[in-house]
Amino acid sequence: MAEGMCSLLLLSLLLLCIVGSCELCHAWWNKDFCYDDEFCPGAVDYDTRGGPVAGKLNVHLVSHTHDDVGWLKTVDQYYVGSNNSIQVAAVQYILDSVILALQEDPNRKFIYVEQAFFQRWWREQSKHKRKIVKRLVKAGQLEFINGGWCMHDEASTHYIDMIDQTTLGHRYIKKQFNKVPRIGWQIDPFGHSAIQAYLLGAEVGFDAVFFGRADYQDIAKRRIDRTMEFVWQGSRTLGSTAQILGGVLNNRYSPPDGFEFDIQSAEPPIQDNPLLYDINVQEHVDSFVKFAVEQGKDFRTNHIMWTMGDDFTYENANTWFKQIDKLIHHVNKDGRVNAFYSTPSIYVDANHAENVTWPLKLDDFFPYADCPHCYWTGYFTSRPTLKRYVRQLSAYLQVARQLEFLIGKSKVGPTTDSLEEAMAVLQHHDGISGTEMQHVADDYAKRLALGAAEAEELVGSVLPILLSSKLEACYEKEINAGSGDTSRSPPEMSDSPVNKDTLLKVQQCALLNISYCPPTEADIVSGKSLVVVAYNSLGWAREELIRIPVTNSMLEVKDSKGNVIPSQLVPLSEGSEKVRNIYINGGSQNKDLIFYLVFYASVPPFGYNSYFVTTSMANNPNQARKSSVEKLDSGAVVLKSHDLTLTFSRNGQLMHFENHRTKTNASIEQSYCWYNASDGNTNKSRLQASGAYIFRPNSSTCFPIQDPDNYAPLKVIRGTLVDEIHQEISPWVFQVVRLVKTSEHVEVEFVVGPIPIEDELGKELVTKLRTNISSVGEFYTDSNGRDFVKRVRNYRSDWNYNVTEPVAGNYYPVNLGLYLKDNEKEVSLLVDRAVGGSSLTDGELEVMLHRRLLHDDFRGVDEALNESICIGNGVPCQGLVVQGQFFINIHPVGNAARWRRTQGQKIYSPLQLAFAVIPETNHSTITTPEFSSLIAGYELPPNIVIITLQELDEKNLLLRLAHIYEANEDAELSQVATINLENLFAHRKIDKLLELSLSANQLRSKMKTLKWKHESGAQMVGSPIRGARIKDGQFSIEIAPMEIRTLSIKFKNDN
Repeated sequence: MAEGMCSLLLLSLLLLCIVGSCELCHAWWNKDFCYDDEFCPGAVDYDTRGGPVAGKLNVHLVSHTHDDVGWLKTVDQYYVGSNNSIQVAAVQYILDSVILALQEDPNRKFIYVEQAFFQRWWREQSKHKRKIVKRLVKAGQLEFINGGWCMHDEASTHYIDMIDQTTLGHRYIKKQFNKVPRIGWQIDPFGHSAIQAYLLGAEVGFDAVFFGRADYQDIAKRRIDRTMEFVWQGSRTLGSTAQILGGVLNNRYSPPDGFEFDIQSAEPPIQDNPLLYDINVQEHVDSFVKFAVEQGKDFRTNHIMWTMGDDFTYENANTWFKQIDKLIHHVNKDGRVNAFYSTPSIYVDANHAENVTWPLKLDDFFPYADCPHCYWTGYFTSRPTLKRYVRQLSAYLQVARQLEFLIGKSKVGPTTDSLEEAMAVLQHHDGISGTEMQHVADDYAKRLALGAAEAEELVGSVLPILLSSKLEACYEKEINAGSGDTSRSPPEMSDSPVNKDTLLKVQQCALLNISYCPPTEADIVSGKSLVVVAYNSLGWAREELIRIPVTNSMLEVKDSKGNVIPSQLVPLSEGSEKVRNIYINGGSQNKDLIFYLVFYASVPPFGYNSYFVTTSMANNPNQARKSSVEKLDSGAVVLKSHDLTLTFSRNGQLMHFENHRTKTNASIEQSYCWYNASDGNTNKSRLQASGAYIFRPNSSTCFPIQDPDNYAPLKVIRGTLVDEIHQEISPWVFQVVRLVKTSEHVEVEFVVGPIPIEDELGKELVTKLRTNISSVGEFYTDSNGRDFVKRVRNYRSDWNYNVTEPVAGNYYPVNLGLYLKDNEKEVSLLVDRAVGGSSLTDGELEVMLHRRLLHDDFRGVDEALNESICIGNGVPCQGLVVQGQFFINIHPVGNAARWRRTQGQKIYSPLQLAFAVIPETNHSTITTPEFSSLIAGYELPPNIVIITLQELDEKNLLLRLAHIYEANEDAELSQVATINLENLFAHRKIDKLLELSLSANQLRSKMKTLKWKHESGAQMVGSPIRGARIKDGQFSIEIAPMEIRTLSIKFKNDN
């Protein structure tokens, strides 16, 4: 039977050959069958060797996958491959498949980025598999690019968090593979910051950074001018000392059309088997050459890069590698261009060898638009409560690390590791950006909460030891057990000689931001004291007003020396009560009358101070003073501090600001309004709605919320320490304007939401600040909380800007603040979280505080940004309520930087409070009520902050010191500062000191980044200044403006 079938098949083929219609006849005529090891006509030994060839157009084929650390699915769902009804993606199988495919051909190469996934995978691998992977990494077949825990966002992230997440990923790569990533790979974030270029690029030790998204107008101009690649100087202060090669990828981060080879692709694979129908090799080769030649016209050298991959590709890696093998073989056989497996590192080295002069890029790549009415500026504000939670826990992580260092990192107890990883995950460009699906946002918040709970347990275990002086006992135990060395080293917490059952029980209040704190609201019975411990994570002494909710109105406050200090009782605002009722009481009215007890706390640097709150007898002159409360519905209102006078209109709008000390006065008006979010049904760019990513108002009109003729009476609160004005601007907008008596700035606390949508209109809420400053279209926004970048309305520095969206196209990311100025004055507005902001009219600033939208913006999420609060218990779900703060100040021109920088640090690093109850007459459990880890009497200069103080597993301390001023920003503080590091450690002695790269994965002295020639045009502030190298055996360090020095410190007696 089989023989008959074969004869019939052969006869059919012979007949086809006779009529000339069979492509296979030649192969079958010369070779009937293949037996055993014979070479068959359809078999090819693909030649995948190769590298750059002089005189040819070289196409670097970079195999990669872009794996979002959460987006449509949670990070764990993406890893294991669950919830595939939303998206088919499983990173564990991508890595499994790639490792197998790389072993089949030593010429194949692959790059990988996200360590959040790779480390999950690595922990599951056998020793044998790990050896294979290490061999592939050593051979250069598998290369780690970027190397952070995630591919972080560049708009809503704070520079400290960006550094932390990058360091975490780099630490693992260094420890496991002894490799240092060379290239930045920010291919998917929606705009790119100056900080990414000079800080997370050059200062990390990268030679280049590539990204896939830039404004559509910008890209069109760059293609014409052949400026797709450029030398990027992101810092006006550091200039050429922190420059890097930047590059916009040709096709975002996908291959050209027709070369998508994923298992799910609808595009035809390369068919080169002569025994089969539909041979298409030449078509693919011709198409390859055509695309390559066209792309080559946009670039300056004979090297171009193709990104062979996309989102979550290579789950079946063979489908990619087999096709790329064929491409390389047949394209090189054709000979018109040269193709080979490559990596971004190889590509950069090849470009560097060409020794060409590159165009120069300054500032940043914000805002980003991918079509005339598609500005990705909405995500600057999307999910404002998640953005605030991230910022709050960023500061708390620094506190927990400092305390962990003081007592020694535990091997068995709670650590900061979980919070560090959770925070690293949230920096992802679909995390803190607010552009993820709702269930993913919930997962992010859960991760943060679990990490924070462990860090809180750590803080709660360390503070009692410090308060009881047991830390000294621990040090002494180590000294006595040693060789007589009088230096002090911290013990492991588990080795402490302290009986932990006798220690103070300390509580913390994670919900103080919504005026809820059980230990302070509990009745303070007679004979007991409520201890308030205020911890200061900054290196400067601070005196600030503390606010805690209480239910007892007869209280007095004493400092750590037993002196009675002034205090005041302030009623909660209607907005604060509303938030408490929603989140704490399940929507019910609070039963107890809640006050804020406010008093000044004076706290040493890197330390704490304790305050004692007790009940007071009636008519006691030391009792906390009750605020006077008056309701006003007519006439102007004036609030005064020692230096400020604020004037408000009868409906509560701030009208005038006067600083008597600086002799500055300005008319100023603060208000709220909302933009009507486009639903996409417009004559221009139909179906482009406002959504999680995109901000697109229906018009430039911002609709006022407050009716000037119909307003609720003001509640004016006056007292000895602070005055406030409480306003109900509308049923969904509440505000408190607060003026502390010793302050020179205005603090505004807002509660907004639920944004009403009964009219079926999405709304984007902003607050506006109007002044008489003549700003001539210019304003300034911060870059990731660090440098300030000049913005010009309706203008782009790199191309002739065509204005299509006059509002959204002028919005920029804000993390620290924004300001504008004229020849006389500067007005500044600082924020407590990432937001979007602008100046759409001269003399005016605005920031977006909240968004509630009813339509998706067609960028992949497929959900409207309509966050809800669902508290259960039969209470209907309602729209999200947001509570927050911003700060306003006006200075003579040139004098505002000091306030912005100092106040900005205090906003980022607020005093962290902890509470305990002890007998009023027996304070023996608190023998160290005040503490600083610095040498007595020392504090850091006002231009220097410690942004990292973290004990690593190897008992080394990772320390980062940052200069927070730009060159020429302040006459006194924009100078080099010198720090004696020994002053930072009162209880320990430094043994060894090494300076590292920013991400702490290599010695600074060993960093050898490539030097690039560029065209003229740099607009630097004088010549760049750098602090001198640290000399051997010396522990003093210089820090120049905008420098961050990263150090590894080993202490004496640390084993």
